[in-house]
Amino acid sequence: MTGSIGLLAAALAVGLAALGAGIGNGMIVSKTVEGMARQPEARGMLQTTMFIGVALVEAVPIIAVVIAFIVQGQ
Repeated sequence: MTGSIGLLAAALAVGLAALGAGIGNGMIVSKTVEGMARQPEARGMLQTTMFIGVALVEAVPIIAVVIAFIVQGQ
């Protein structure tokens, strides 16, 4: 895709990926804090799992940016 339509499509894809990642991260962190409040002794395990989940979710917008650049031909 080239032109302004392609740029708009790439921007929309990256924006939606970032929005989804933000919502996903918020859910992951909120459930982790809730789990820590219910079982403080499981804090270490919950925190480790949370960091792995956040890292996987954060990969989505990075992949979206790479795909947008590939589609633009840059």
